[in-house]
Amino acid sequence: MTGSKLMPAAITLFGVGLLAIIAVFGLYAAGERNLTVWLYIAAMMLPLGLALAVFSVVRRRGR
Repeated sequence: MTGSKLMPAAITLFGVGLLAIIAVFGLYAAGERNLTVWLYIAAMMLPLGLALAVFSVVRRRGR
């Protein structure tokens, strides 16, 4: 994957993770205590997207 394709992928992962975290907090505030595992796994996309974005910027600046 080239540097120009890494940043949109990172932004997508970050956005999906952010939406999942908002959903976790929203469902918890609504009284739901037993959330599914896939929601927690989707929330892990936020730090993955952040790490990919940092990697993309560092890689692009290294050229």
